[in-house]
Amino acid sequence: MSSIRRRLLIILLAGTGAIWLFAVIWIQHSTRTEVGHVLDRRLQESAQMVASLIRRNGGIAGPDAASLVGDAPASPNTGRHDVARQLICQVWGFDGQLKSESDGAPSGQLADQEGFSEREVDGEVWRVYTHVDTELGIRVMVGDARFMRERLVHGVAMGLLAPAMLVLPLLAALIWLAVRGGLAPLDRLAQALSRRPATDLSPLGETRAPAELRPMIEALNGLFHRVEGLRERERSFTAFAAHELKTPLAGLKTQAQIATLSPDAATRDRALAQIAQGVDRTDRMVRQLLDMTATENPIDSAAPPEDGAKILADVAGALGGLAGSRGVTLRLETGETEWRSTQAALLAPALRNLLENAILASPMGTTVEARLARDEGRIRFSVLDRGPGISETDRPHVTERFYRGAASPSGGGSGLGLSITAAAVKAMGGELSLTPREGGGERAEIILPGEAQASPS
Repeated sequence: MSSIRRRLLIILLAGTGAIWLFAVIWIQHSTRTEVGHVLDRRLQESAQMVASLIRRNGGIAGPDAASLVGDAPASPNTGRHDVARQLICQVWGFDGQLKSESDGAPSGQLADQEGFSEREVDGEVWRVYTHVDTELGIRVMVGDARFMRERLVHGVAMGLLAPAMLVLPLLAALIWLAVRGGLAPLDRLAQALSRRPATDLSPLGETRAPAELRPMIEALNGLFHRVEGLRERERSFTAFAAHELKTPLAGLKTQAQIATLSPDAATRDRALAQIAQGVDRTDRMVRQLLDMTATENPIDSAAPPEDGAKILADVAGALGGLAGSRGVTLRLETGETEWRSTQAALLAPALRNLLENAILASPMGTTVEARLARDEGRIRFSVLDRGPGISETDRPHVTERFYRGAASPSGGGSGLGLSITAAAVKAMGGELSLTPREGGGERAEIILPGEAQASPS
């Protein structure tokens, strides 16, 4: 159900209606029981009264003795509940003779047992109380027709049901008003959010909000804070990217002008070499920007698993030309480690940036080692170089975007490599470790769970 207001109304109305129906049924049952007891008590007292009058009359049941019950005057203004004249009475002797009876009494004997009983006489069912006086040798029977009792009980029950029926719609209206008033803070919150411009990410005030809405407001404020941080990072990213791309493009333009106007071949060749270097730097920058986009927005698709050793070998092979141009040897050690992953799209750029940084930081004639091993149930990709390493001042910041430390390769790095690696490793559920290497240089490690990697979602 899409509407909380409708759901609350249905739940409250259904619950209240069930309780109301139970109360009505209980009241009717209780009323019928109590009225029946009152009427039975009236029969009992009437029979005892007739017996008492006969006793005072010396034990003689005159013909009019029983008529005292039927001729009792009705109370004034009793309306449809006038039952004063509905009782009948018979006085029978132990010898089986009818001693006395009231007007309207049936021709047959009302009862054949002591106490309360019901009996059909002359086609009508009677509720009768029989009082036995052994000293007088008489049975006094007082009764009333069952349909009269039912009419009285029905009248009393309807008198109670009518107000209850009137209360039900009033109760439903009260519940509707209560639900509408109770949910009014939600409506006010929705209106406040709808009036906000898209650029307003300031926190919502929660001091006057109901306690039930405060967790939602806190969550919204947390979302606003995260979105504002994301927007700030995007602004910074755009500014840094524009600056980093502008610099090599300006250099390319300058070197192209020099090559065009150069008076000799040596100057032209030097300018062309600078152009090639600038193109390489720009290409690397663009590739890293694309890698960063891929790591922060992984594609939700089921990729086939690839062997981890093959991924590392492919990355190392692609960087063989760069290593050869700088006089650096690449040594690959994968042993017999078997591990497959469906996250090659994340793992490959992470490894490429580590190897590329290691190659650019390594002096000519040194070796960069790339290893794959299983260690204590985890997979460990290690890249080791003999470069200057990361200074302790720079170490806390090297995974930040566009941060370039004092030992940045050739002074021309973009400051994106390690941030891309850190983001990719985090998306894979692993960790990035950067530690000084014994004997000089840096040890960079990607540590991943040992089980087969699932595709990101």
